[in-house]
Amino acid sequence: MRPTVHFTAASGWINDPHGISATGDGYQVFFQHVPGRMQWEPDCHWGHATGRDLLSLRENKIAIAPGDGDDGIWTGCIVGTGASARAFYTAVTTPDFGVGRVRVAYPSDAQWSSWVKGDVVVHAPAGMDLIAFRDPFIRRESDGWRMFVGGADRDGTARALTYISRDLDEWTYDGVALERNSELHDPVWMGALWECPQVFEIGGQSVMISSIWDADELHYAAYAVGRYLGGRFDATDWRQLTWGPSLYAPSLFTDADGQLALTFWLRGISGDDWIGAHSVPYRLELADGRLIAAPHADVAAHRSAPAGGGVVGGLAADVEWSAPEGSLTIASGGETTVRIDIDAHEAVVTVGADVYRAPVSGALRVIIDGPILELSSPAGVFAAPIAPRGDDLSVTASRGSLDVYALS
Repeated sequence: MRPTVHFTAASGWINDPHGISATGDGYQVFFQHVPGRMQWEPDCHWGHATGRDLLSLRENKIAIAPGDGDDGIWTGCIVGTGASARAFYTAVTTPDFGVGRVRVAYPSDAQWSSWVKGDVVVHAPAGMDLIAFRDPFIRRESDGWRMFVGGADRDGTARALTYISRDLDEWTYDGVALERNSELHDPVWMGALWECPQVFEIGGQSVMISSIWDADELHYAAYAVGRYLGGRFDATDWRQLTWGPSLYAPSLFTDADGQLALTFWLRGISGDDWIGAHSVPYRLELADGRLIAAPHADVAAHRSAPAGGGVVGGLAADVEWSAPEGSLTIASGGETTVRIDIDAHEAVVTVGADVYRAPVSGALRVIIDGPILELSSPAGVFAAPIAPRGDDLSVTASRGSLDVYALS
């Protein structure tokens, strides 16, 4: 089954979303894509989708493909608007694809449907024993532009490496913005590589958010909170943002209302000829030093009228549950699909034979969309694959108020 409001490709593998851009008539989204194959391969392409909002995306043709010296087109970012936009992406060659290069491409049409490749503008810095180098993220600063790239040293140190430019053409290495060794676990383990390190300001503080990688294993999204100045990030705290087996590769963007938001890659979600999905978008805020990700307003905009008795005539629903304790059950075809038990500040999520745990705080938002379950509260975000057995949903709770809406 395909989800209703979560993005999937027509066929083949997808993973990281990136280059998410609000335009005058909606959104443009790019993503890593291996067309026609059900497993990841290094010869990724940049897929492309557009939509009037973030839940109405439709796939377009491939935007950037391997070739012209690139064996794979990996994650990157978009800078600028319209015809002046530039795509900065990770260009890899096989078989040694761990250490990539940053290359630029330019749109050849106003719809960003095809791109012309330019030069390689950044290489991994000399003098470091890196086993990984990828995922450029660029932000405007007072005296020009700054790029952050994820780097992994052979000794287990994860780094956000940084480069500067005045014109987006010539880039100069400017050292290490932030680093942490994988032997450190308190208060949160941050792995040996930060994939997609993204630095931004929110709530009067600076945040670096990334995906946590180690020895080819993908873990979760986590972040540092602190103070950023002149290309250096002074971290005062480290926190985990996501739980469960699915959420990874958060992509930061500014939405049509000028608010900071994230979309994740969802692992383990698949159909007959497609694999991988993107999460619903989440708007961000910072409260008491904690990054809070709440479902974007575009999700509520796809609601129908409240579902009477918690019964939805379909497999896509948006649920708001106020109880800090108790149980919530989601059934389909007369069988329990998901059970969520909350005790104090922990949710125990049972999906078939699988049992997961995640922190919760206050009201819980639950999004069910065919094979996808997403939970969110101020304590973090959780996602996992599910398998409804029927063609409708029934949502009940042992205590607290419950609001259930169909999604379309």
